[in-house]
Amino acid sequence: MHVKYILDHKNIKNTLLYVNLENVIFQNESGEFHVKVARTPDEIKALLEVGFEYVCEKDGLLFFRKRK
Repeated sequence: MHVKYILDHKNIKNTLLYVNLENVIFQNESGEFHVKVARTPDEIKALLEVGFEYVCEKDGLLFFRKRK
């Protein structure tokens, strides 16, 4: 129900499609990630180009992750 609310779906069936897809796609993957920190635009660009996704910013550092 939380995902339904976040995605602003009117019908839970639509939300279940996304949840089921995620389960199928990531069923064989662990919850482990490679984590990298970037400080400069060049570092950010390099991480994004190899598939890292932005997570958050803390103390001027940008944190990225990619599934192992």
